[in-house]
Amino acid sequence: MPRELSKVVLPVYTIEPPDILTIDAVNIVPKPPYRLRTFDLIGVEVLGTLPDSPISGVFLIEPGGLVKLGHRYGSVRVSGLTIDEAKIAIEQHLRQSLAEPSVLVTLAEMSAKQQIAGEHLVGPDGTVTLGSYGSVPVVGLTIAQAKLAIEAHLSQFLEAPEVSVNVFAYNSKVYYVVTQGAGMGDGVFRFPVTGNETVLDAISQINGLETVSSKRIWIARPTRDPGNVQILPVSWDGVTAQASTSTNYQVLPGDRVFIAEDKLVALDTSLAKIIAPLERVMGFSLLGAGTATRFSGPVLRGGGNRQSTF
Repeated sequence: MPRELSKVVLPVYTIEPPDILTIDAVNIVPKPPYRLRTFDLIGVEVLGTLPDSPISGVFLIEPGGLVKLGHRYGSVRVSGLTIDEAKIAIEQHLRQSLAEPSVLVTLAEMSAKQQIAGEHLVGPDGTVTLGSYGSVPVVGLTIAQAKLAIEAHLSQFLEAPEVSVNVFAYNSKVYYVVTQGAGMGDGVFRFPVTGNETVLDAISQINGLETVSSKRIWIARPTRDPGNVQILPVSWDGVTAQASTSTNYQVLPGDRVFIAEDKLVALDTSLAKIIAPLERVMGFSLLGAGTATRFSGPVLRGGGNRQSTF
């Protein structure tokens, strides 16, 4: 049984909702013929420009499909064109102000790369969405398998795509700390498994035992057999005061660390629930009797005084 000083390595992580994956685009090259889109970046080099207004660098295709070449040259619409067609369009535009411009156009960065790179939530259907490239099923896959699945999907649109995949947030593998509330409501706390937690780590997450808790603690560990649950008793004094590792078990995914209630506190709460309604009823009765007595006393005295006057 894995314990504090004899922990085990958890099985290879498999992806499930609602994990969050980090996907980085290592090699993203579109299949020809690629048509330029808004927010693509293109490299433009022009020979034969005005001496004080060179054109050289990376330009953004702005909303409307335009590339701004500078104040002296204006804008050219290139969205929807191939690289060769964009080269011709820019040359024709520059001939309005230049004699013999020589233009070189390259694709510096695709806007669709931003849809691939970044953090992606694994949805309830077990897929990650890559923007205009659609969704890829990754549930039940390891990190290496997810990488291959995403690259295979992107190969429909890209030439030899390469991505790197990592888990940004391990949200699907968790354990629970359950505190019995001595008749005042049980508490359930959910924490992600990092592979290094023990019982002491789990209880420290809730800042120790509550005033209604006892020192009766155990781990309820689910098994493949629905009718068979593994119970691992924990010696709280041994784990804390004696630094014993024999019952400071390693917490595994799906474990329930259960902290039982203090029986005396639970009994006191149960009695209070029974007695409190009776006390309220008796309190209302005594209050009504006292009120009647206070109001009836002056009336009788007043009536006696009137009789004595006559």
